[in-house]
Amino acid sequence: MTRTLPGRTDHVVVVGAGLAGLAAALHLLGAGRRVTVVERDALPGGRAGRLELGGYHMDTGPTVLTMPDLADEAFAAVGDGLYRRVELIPLHPAYRADFADGTSLDVHTGADAMAAEVERFAGAGEAAGYLRLRAWLERLYRAQMRSFIDANFDSPLGLLGADLARLAALGGFGRLDARIGRFLNDERLRRVFSFQALYAGVPPERALAAYAVIAYMDTVAGVYFPRGGMHALPRAMADAAAEAGADLRFGRRVTRLERSGARVTAVVTDQERIPCDAVVLTPDLPVTYGLLGRRPRRPVRLRHSPSAVVLHAGTDRTWPHLAHHTLSFGAAWRGTFEELTRTGRLMSDPSLLITRPTATDPGLAPPGRHLHYILAPCPNTDIGPTAAAWGELAPRYRATLLRELERRGLDGIEDAIEEESLVTPATWHAQGHAAGTPFSAAHTFPQTGPFRPRNLVRGTENAVLAGCGTTPGVGVPTVLVSGKLAAARVTGLPGRAPAGGHAPLPVKEATG
Repeated sequence: MTRTLPGRTDHVVVVGAGLAGLAAALHLLGAGRRVTVVERDALPGGRAGRLELGGYHMDTGPTVLTMPDLADEAFAAVGDGLYRRVELIPLHPAYRADFADGTSLDVHTGADAMAAEVERFAGAGEAAGYLRLRAWLERLYRAQMRSFIDANFDSPLGLLGADLARLAALGGFGRLDARIGRFLNDERLRRVFSFQALYAGVPPERALAAYAVIAYMDTVAGVYFPRGGMHALPRAMADAAAEAGADLRFGRRVTRLERSGARVTAVVTDQERIPCDAVVLTPDLPVTYGLLGRRPRRPVRLRHSPSAVVLHAGTDRTWPHLAHHTLSFGAAWRGTFEELTRTGRLMSDPSLLITRPTATDPGLAPPGRHLHYILAPCPNTDIGPTAAAWGELAPRYRATLLRELERRGLDGIEDAIEEESLVTPATWHAQGHAAGTPFSAAHTFPQTGPFRPRNLVRGTENAVLAGCGTTPGVGVPTVLVSGKLAAARVTGLPGRAPAGGHAPLPVKEATG
């Protein structure tokens, strides 16, 4: 039996209206709990927020939506539906990969389309290898989802079972880079199926092969974009929660938790005191542990994932070679990860994610205008430039980034910018994110599964954690699961993510 909170849990206060908090709220409402959600910002979304500049509607957080059935499951908890509230547009291609040698590859999530593209790009042998890799990714996902991702752990012994043996037999405890290399010889193709290790905060040659499950989500399960931007998802979740009876309170900063012994009795904001029977805490771990007044004992301090510099640019032109998502790889690879995770230097030969949401939804910008989101991974503030140093470094790095984009074919980009927002590790630090990174604790083995910071906290019997710092980890799908797992700690109702496949989606498709 998985541990649940003792005592009354009739009224639950959820701190934070990000994806994790909203998922928790919906699952709690579906189980009959009274729910109050408090959020410091004026809008729902948390990291998946929204910035309005001069008629440009900029998503401030994730740009990639995969596994939408996990979001639909949260809506279904209150008898609602994601696909009723949000129009999801499948992206074809899911990504475009541009390489330093001048070649390009469109990454399709359909098996036949991708096999044909790989054959065009690298020959029939690599296409056959891709199909074997795809089958392995599907088996890997099935072995992990129910037992390791969509599961609460009370001890490492919870890992033991048939799925652990199955995962081991699939090579999940080997190294990601080596395992991908068993299927693909072309180094460029291997990058496409291993760059996702960056989300986990570990170089591909050191990451567990089990983390190829992220590549499954990105390259097999499908990539989608909500009409109205990624922020449309938390906005719809908040609307569904409100209609199901949640009390949503925005513009409230939680200042402390009132306690009686081991129980939290009230959440105190800068505007009111809210009595409660239980609390779900979704801020980043330093903020959460500060509210609780204690942090769990760990033999080694947490290691954090790399951070990112993000340039949001509203422009008067675009560049037709860009897809909705374009991965622009530098020539360097291992050296890049070494800089990001060990030496703490800014990328000397950067690999970048360029997202052009107006390729799919022109309404996110004024007529005839375009949005570009340029993400450059960078070291976190534990090993790289400090938050204070970024004050002086930011404008210089912006100039460097724009010069590199010019060199990669985005000619005239600096002059094309009408509205912009530059986000650096200093920004993330000011928002309370440890080590100046929005990607939280890295998924090293000692910080994975039952070894990751638990969603139950020793010494507080009616508090549960949710969000990317706790189980199961970083990314939109896993953060949605974390909210469900937190709700299950309150209600004792497990709920299960679908094993695979999706509900019917709108037929509208996007190409870029």
